[in-house]
Amino acid sequence: MKQSTQLYTTPFILLCLSHVLFAGSFNMMVPELPSFLSSMGGEDYKGYIIALFTLSAGLSRPFSGKLTDTIGRIPIMVIGTLVCVVCSLLYPLLTTVAGFLFLRFLHGFSTGFKPTASTAYAADIIPMHRRGEGMGILGISMNVGASMFPPIGSYLAMEYSMDMMFYVSSFLALISIGILMGLKETLEQPQKFKPSLLKISSDEIIEPLALPPAIVAVLLYMCFGVLLTITPDQSEYLGLSNKGLLFTSFTIFSILSRAVAGKVSDHYGRVIVIKFAVILVVGSLILMGLANSPTTLLMASGCLGFSTGIASPAVFAWVIDVSPENRLGRSMATVYIALEIGIGGGALLSAWLYDNNFANFPFAFFVSAAIVSMAFFYLQFFYKKPLEMKS
Repeated sequence: MKQSTQLYTTPFILLCLSHVLFAGSFNMMVPELPSFLSSMGGEDYKGYIIALFTLSAGLSRPFSGKLTDTIGRIPIMVIGTLVCVVCSLLYPLLTTVAGFLFLRFLHGFSTGFKPTASTAYAADIIPMHRRGEGMGILGISMNVGASMFPPIGSYLAMEYSMDMMFYVSSFLALISIGILMGLKETLEQPQKFKPSLLKISSDEIIEPLALPPAIVAVLLYMCFGVLLTITPDQSEYLGLSNKGLLFTSFTIFSILSRAVAGKVSDHYGRVIVIKFAVILVVGSLILMGLANSPTTLLMASGCLGFSTGIASPAVFAWVIDVSPENRLGRSMATVYIALEIGIGGGALLSAWLYDNNFANFPFAFFVSAAIVSMAFFYLQFFYKKPLEMKS
């Protein structure tokens, strides 16, 4: 497909709409999953809710990256979203902690496939001089789903049942697939799938040119693991009954910053914008550790969302800048692997530091802030090759 000179084309709008529903499908249940797991006697395994999800997503990235570059963007997007449809229908059947953890692992394959192919598809149709802006808008669509649906999920769980929440989650993913089926494939000369494509050699796992943004992603995205793992308990402890509101605050402010941050990175360069954002993320994590009321927690979450909303479009635009066209899927897979390692590591670390002890909330956030700050020092003192695009 010839790349358009316009950003807001019909394919791009439909892609973003499918992303909204995909994100809403798996995010709407996140605030309630710790309680769901505790009801089965698995309160000591809360860190695995996100960690297992991100582990399987990370493991699937090399496959999704290769398949995105061979059989096409759309089939991989559909496969990833279909996983959400099926897994959401299976949650109500669970009766054991082991079953829940296994299903969380399977569910993670959805984000291992859909975002990799979606980002590659977007890169195919976004004008080169508006990459940062386009990645920002695509990220906004993900954030809209992540902000709109967690409160709805909590409402459904409180007013109806957990099962109703899971069924609605599955339905959202199904609609997303319907939208994807209306898109035209952008990969030139896609191959037919054959089992040999699932064989991954060592040089097909990581794209070397994408390693600098991947290193930043590992450190930066730890904050997401922290947010998703311990803030539902923190919300309950501070008296915020609808835990989904915390994610809404995070995402609304992320949307506000993404709307302009991508354009800024197009003009001033990726690295300088990312360094500024990392400083803000560190400060936001410290604020979350100091939160002592629902209001201050919501404000701190909003600050964190605003900060990450600045960083994310720049990171992904940077990846596109340095990626060979025929290895774009692999490059996206590389940075998404790093992202999953960061989120999963943040989830496990914060759960371990928190240890179901409310007094440990500040310590967990402060340690996480220290680790995220390492991204700034890497860019400032160790990254020496300014490969990012400047207009």
